[in-house]
Amino acid sequence: MRVDLAYGTGGLVVDLPDDRTTVIAPVARPAVPDEAAELRRALREPVAGPPLRERVRPGQTVAISACDGTRPQPRRLMIPAILAELDGIIDLDDVVILVATGTHRGNSDAELRAMFGDQVVDAVRIVNHDARDASSLRWMGRHGKDVPVWLNREWTDADVRITTGFVEPHFFAGFSGGPKLVAPGLAALETVLTLHDAARIGDPRATWGVIQGNPVHDDVRAIAAATGVTFALDVVLNREQRIVRAFGGDLLPMHAAATAAARAAAMRPVREPFDVVVTTNAGFPLDQNLYQSVKGMSAAAQVVKPGGTIVCAAECRDGFPGHGSYRDVLTSAASPEALFEEISRRTETVPDQWQVQIQARIQRHARVIMHTSHLTDADLAAAHLEQTGDIAATVRALPGRVCVLPEGPMTIPYLAGE
Repeated sequence: MRVDLAYGTGGLVVDLPDDRTTVIAPVARPAVPDEAAELRRALREPVAGPPLRERVRPGQTVAISACDGTRPQPRRLMIPAILAELDGIIDLDDVVILVATGTHRGNSDAELRAMFGDQVVDAVRIVNHDARDASSLRWMGRHGKDVPVWLNREWTDADVRITTGFVEPHFFAGFSGGPKLVAPGLAALETVLTLHDAARIGDPRATWGVIQGNPVHDDVRAIAAATGVTFALDVVLNREQRIVRAFGGDLLPMHAAATAAARAAAMRPVREPFDVVVTTNAGFPLDQNLYQSVKGMSAAAQVVKPGGTIVCAAECRDGFPGHGSYRDVLTSAASPEALFEEISRRTETVPDQWQVQIQARIQRHARVIMHTSHLTDADLAAAHLEQTGDIAATVRALPGRVCVLPEGPMTIPYLAGE
């Protein structure tokens, strides 16, 4: 059985045993015939509340929050659609686009041009949010379950605040998009660390597809609701990262509608767990580093047997990556078990520990073998991981039933009845 795995920008074809392999992918959905028209419809026919043009007045300042370069958001379409709706009401000099980096690095000029297009970059001021720059943050009080909230000043001080994103299942926040474009996207490091502390991440409800009762998402929603969003625009994408449906309007009703659409396509029940699960991190840009690839591991972990094997294909062109604390935390203990126990006991959160906490939890349950193009065997060994240069040969050498998630975390399998 030949299976096309989402890997980097070119994909990866593997030949797996026909007699014991099951492929699980999202429900195939065609892109809308006219993506620009679909975005325009969402802005003019919102899920809840008035159209965008009715929410703005001449002379107001506008801040637009957008995903950073690790996400396949169609910014080149979404941002121009919003600017077109604001045309004649708002001066472009009064608009700022904020790249909602959370604690990730800022994007370079070349990356911004790839993300937004030259026309937008040359016409509108774009600012990378910096969670560690105190001078760029404003105190907003404590919200949710006693979360200290600092947000980007350019966001809080704008008259009109617009979030833009895309909705997919998220491995501890339930679903992406919506309120996440406020916090953690535009929040201070202190706020992000609280939202990602060991207790919240360790809660069994902090998982794929769960919104209500999820301690992470409950606080994320509370922050966005308390601090105010004027209009929200999210899209749901297919495997080709094309728009299947756009949703606009009041933040929380809009996000609820978008998550329902994403859930229907992505969440797939299976009867019983598998001995081997082959997964990906959905290709570029999601698989550009090992940190992000924990999502693909987590999707596979939902249906692998205890003591089974996960094989994760992720290009990792950006390494661990080289910035942030993920590599330092990951290599700070002798084993996944030691990492998990140490992080679980912490009362103070270290940046990026949440990704290590989840990875260690997965590795306590299953063996994890990576296939990458930019990390050495020694790199992965230091991260308590193995590497294979030949996925097909590795899988054929392993006994038992095989599951393949060609799109990784774009598909979330779960055991029927759970």
